[in-house]
Order: sequence, then C-alpha cells, then structure tokens
Amino acid sequence: MTVVVEKTEPPGGPESTRPVEEPAPAAGPRRIRRSLVIGVILVVWLVLFAVLRGKQTLSLAAADLTDLHRWFNDVNDSIGANRDSNPLFLYFFNEIRLVIDTLAAFVQELISQPSAGRPLPQIGWLGVVGIAGYVSWAFGNWRVALLAVAGFTFLGLQGLWQESMDTLALTLSSVLVALLFAIPLGVWAGLSDRFHRIMTPFLDFMQTMPTFVYLAPLTLFFLIGGASATIATVIYAAPPAIRITAHAIRSVPETTVEAAESLGATRRQSLTKVLLPMSRRTVVMGVNQTIMAALAMVTIAALIDAPGLGKTVVQALQSLDVGTAFNAGLSIVVMAIVLDRVTTAASTREEEARRSKNRFLAWRRPLLGAGAAVTAVLVYLSHTFVWAAEFPGEGGLGSSIAGAADTTTTWVQDHLSGVTNTVRDALTNGLLNPFQSLLTDSPWWLVGAVLIALGAVLGGIRAGITTAVCVGLLVATGMWSDAMTTLASTVVATALVMLLGVVLGVWMGRSALVDRVLRPSLDAAQVMPPFVYLVPFLALFGATRFTAIVAAVVYAAPVAIKIIGDGVRNVPAATVEAATSAGCDTWQIITKVQLPMARGALTLATNQGLIYVLSMVVVGGLVGAGALGYDVVAGFSQGQLFGKGLAAGLAIVLLGVMFDRITQAAARRTSA
Repeated sequence: MTVVVEKTEPPGGPESTRPVEEPAPAAGPRRIRRSLVIGVILVVWLVLFAVLRGKQTLSLAAADLTDLHRWFNDVNDSIGANRDSNPLFLYFFNEIRLVIDTLAAFVQELISQPSAGRPLPQIGWLGVVGIAGYVSWAFGNWRVALLAVAGFTFLGLQGLWQESMDTLALTLSSVLVALLFAIPLGVWAGLSDRFHRIMTPFLDFMQTMPTFVYLAPLTLFFLIGGASATIATVIYAAPPAIRITAHAIRSVPETTVEAAESLGATRRQSLTKVLLPMSRRTVVMGVNQTIMAALAMVTIAALIDAPGLGKTVVQALQSLDVGTAFNAGLSIVVMAIVLDRVTTAASTREEEARRSKNRFLAWRRPLLGAGAAVTAVLVYLSHTFVWAAEFPGEGGLGSSIAGAADTTTTWVQDHLSGVTNTVRDALTNGLLNPFQSLLTDSPWWLVGAVLIALGAVLGGIRAGITTAVCVGLLVATGMWSDAMTTLASTVVATALVMLLGVVLGVWMGRSALVDRVLRPSLDAAQVMPPFVYLVPFLALFGATRFTAIVAAVVYAAPVAIKIIGDGVRNVPAATVEAATSAGCDTWQIITKVQLPMARGALTLATNQGLIYVLSMVVVGGLVGAGALGYDVVAGFSQGQLFGKGLAAGLAIVLLGVMFDRITQAAARRTSA
C-alpha cells in the first residue's frame, strides 16, 4: 500500500485544519496526516532507544581528537609556518589584512587609541560627543541629538570611555567596508533577476550561520586580532544591507520607472533620479540593520582579541564577575540604542519634516551651519587640551553600577536561590535531560534516520536530502555527541520560545492596545547584542547550560512574538466575525480559526526562533553551556584544540542549515 502524506485543507481556503474530503478510488492511495506519520516515527525511535541505548553513540572526550581535527591542526601549523613565504598569503590574504588593519587603526587613532606620538587620540571625548550630537541632529532631529549626547556622556561616566570608543571604531570601520560592497550588490540584485536568484542562497546561508562560526576560519587566514574581527564583522553585517537594498529597489512601482523612461531617461538616470531616491528610506533601514549586526559581531569578536567592550564582558563572564559584566553590557546596550535611534530617525526625517509645521524648519540650514562651527571648536579643544581629550573622573558611576549589580546578585542568590534552583532543576531534569539522553544515548544512525525522516515529512524530499547530507557531515566532523547536546538545548529552548510566542503573539494580534504597549519593548530587545542577555541570567542561575537556554529564549522570543502577532492580525476580520456569529467563544476562535489560518506565520516564527536560539546557545558556551559552543571557545584559547574548535564551528553551521532548510520548506508547504 502506498502512503501519501498530505497537508490538511480548510473549508473555503488553504489555511484551516479540517482535512479535505475527496472521493477516493478503490485502488487509489490512502492519505494520512503528517502528524500521524511523525507520531509513528517518534514511537519507533523510543522503542529502539530502549533496546539499543548507549550503543554506537560516537561520544568523544573533551581532550580527544579525531584524524580530521589533527589534520586541521596540521593545516593551521603549516599556514603559520608559510604565512610570510606563500604567494597566496603574501599577495592576497596579507594584503587584505594590511588594508583592513590600516583602516581600523586609523579610526581607532582618531577616537580611541594614542597616535603619532600623542598620549591621547586625535579627537578626545568632548569632540566625539560634539560630533555624535551634531550628526544625530543633522540626520535625525534634536531629540535624537540629545539622546546621543547623553548616551555618549554616560559611557564616559561609567569609566569605559576608551573601551566604548574601541568598539565604536571597529563598528564604524566594519560598516564602512560592508556598505562599500553591500549597497552596489543590493542595487544589482534589485535590478537583475538573475543576480538576485544567484545571491539569495548565499545570503540565506550567511544569515543562518551563528556569529561564532565566522571567527575560527578567519583566524586561520588573518590571525587573531582587530583585522580578523573587522573582516568577520563585514561578512556578518553585509547580508542585511544587500537584501534590504534589493528589496527597496524592487519595491519601486514599475509604472514610475516606465514613466521616467518614456520621458527619455537613461537606465543610469532612472537609477539615480528615480529608483534610489524613492527607495532611500528602506535603504537607510538596511544601513540600520547593518550597524546593529556589526555591533553584535564586534562584541563577540572579543574571543579573537578584538578590543573594546566585548573583551571586558568576556573576561567578566569567564571569571563570573557579574558586576563588571553588567556595567560593560549596559554600555553596549546604550551604544546600540543610540546608533539604532539615529539611523531610524534618519530614515524618517524628510517625511516627518514635510508633515511638520514647525516654524524653525526654515532656519534649519543656518542652524546646521552654526552647529558645524560649534562642533569644529569642540573638536579643536579636544585635540589641544587634555581636559577636553581625556574623560574626567575615574568612572565612579560605573563602579556604583557594578557594585549595585554585585549586591543584587548576592541578594538574589541568598533569597531567591530556592525558587531559581527549583525552576532550573524542574526544567533541566524534567525536560532537558531526558531529551538530551534520547539524542546522545541513541545510536548515531538511529538519530540520523529519525532526523532525515522528520525532514522529509515536514519539508519534503529536498529537505530530507539536505538533512541526510548534514547528518553525514556531522558524523564526519567527529562532533556528533556534542552536536546532539547542542541540538537538545536548541530544541528545548525553541519549544519555550514558541510557547511564549503563541501566548503573547495571539494577545498582540487580537489587541491593538497590547500591540502598542509591547512592540516598543520587543523592538528594543532586538537591538541588544547576544552577550548582554547572558549577564542577568548568570546572576540568577549561575554558570550552567540552563543559563544559556533561558538567555536564548529571551533573545529569540521578540522576533517570534512579532511574527505570530502579525500573522494573527492578518487573519481576515470577516472570517473571525463569521465564527463569532456561528457561536464560537474566544478560545474556539483562537484555536479553530486564527491559529490554523496563521500556520504560515507559526512556521516562520519557528524558523527564526531556531536560528536565533542556536546562535545564543553556542554563545552560552562562555557560561557553562558546554557542547559545541565550549569547543569553539576552547579552540581559540588552546592551540592543540584549534582543529576541534574549527570542526565544532562546522557542526554549528550544519545544524543551522538543517534547521533552516526544514523549517523554510515546511513554511512553503504550509502556505502553498
């Protein structure tokens, strides 16, 4: 008998849950629900697990290496020995490193590091604050300018001025290089269907890879330091700008372009006079996303010796110094908020100016000229006088913040440890440990077969083939057991994300007031780099894998909540009204109408939740999460484990690709 798995179809449309009733021929195939097939797969897995537990698990001790790991180590040693003689390095990799190093050093010497025999940078704190305020005013508005001045001043009061400027310098250098390539590529992808099809898989792959993964291979070619950090940041931060720029170009109405061409405009004139001006706001939002991605990557690049706030956070996390980590993490948040608000305001300034009736708008240009003169004076003072160059004080505010964080941590551990330990132990022993045991103690071939089968059922044949390739490569990396441990944490955290996403997303989708209240907080949460989320949960739960899981849930939940909220809101009001008139109560409307009709949004939220969670779970290797994240960090710090860390990074990529392909294919099948 042939079994065909078929998606359920709704009454009156493709977004319901009732199966289509079709007359089946006597000799035709029997159709069953995918959920039943999945249930059978899981039951068979559990039965075989009970029989074969502990056999052929491919476990590997922390200090053990495979032949692949030793080969990676040999390659690393060979590259190090021939770096200054191999033509490929002499005339390619070393030259790229030199150019990037020169750019990053130039920006650092401007605002953060001593230069040209000076004990201080070319532009001191007063000049930087003045430039930040003026640029924010020129591209945004006076409110954003005040926020920028207050935010940058706060960085100095925390006693972290130089660390903050190092982070800002690397971020600006990376964004400059990223946009230099990303904007032209985005325009090209917007104009050319063929190039857009070519670029899309690469962009999907680059945005699927967690931040950790970029670091190890780049240190192989560019060494540890600021150059590798900048190059990694460029690679990580460029895809959003390319994708959003292409979308902006493609969103311009064709009739507008045709009208310009009918008036004799050349292709170049259509681009510069029509397409780019009309897509400017969206392109600026792409710049915003690039800046946020760059800031997140620069902080994590502290693992390869990038200077700045990230290094302070990493050192504090490794020594469990919550106060210092909190103070530095707060600085990262403040910088992220300032950069986000400035670029967001820049994207909406012209539209707001057109709608505004402020009489001072007529004086904007003269005022900007006066502001430029004042800023130039501040820059001169900061270049000339020590009091305007070196931030005054000894960072008393930062010491107070760190002390308060330490005091709060001690109080929490003394008074709430019973509650936090109970929550941690309940979820760890009741959910995480059994699932992890199922993955790590089952024979590798059994888990691989289950993953392939689930991929094929959920995403189709192509997703199943992709999963099979990923499973085979995971076995080849020698990191199977650690990959399964990371997989367990990722799936558990994603389940919690979706639970939170459904509850709050449905609430947002059904209530405009709740949406207005929650959305700003969710937007702000997405601005913060991953490192920042580890600090408060380190204080609550200590250095355990549960800390990484909770941080991953909080990190990934905002995007899932917003996607589900938008999906519920987009359910046609007529459908909801029809269900209400038929006598359905609120619970029935949610479970029988809105959620089934928002299945596409639910699948997309699962996709994004998995990718966000995976990136955070591996970062949790810094606070006791172990598994692949720990392997990557150990590879940076212990030379003999470099090959193992590189293999762990490859395993993370394979998990990300597998998650992404299955969930994206499932989303397409759901919406089809």
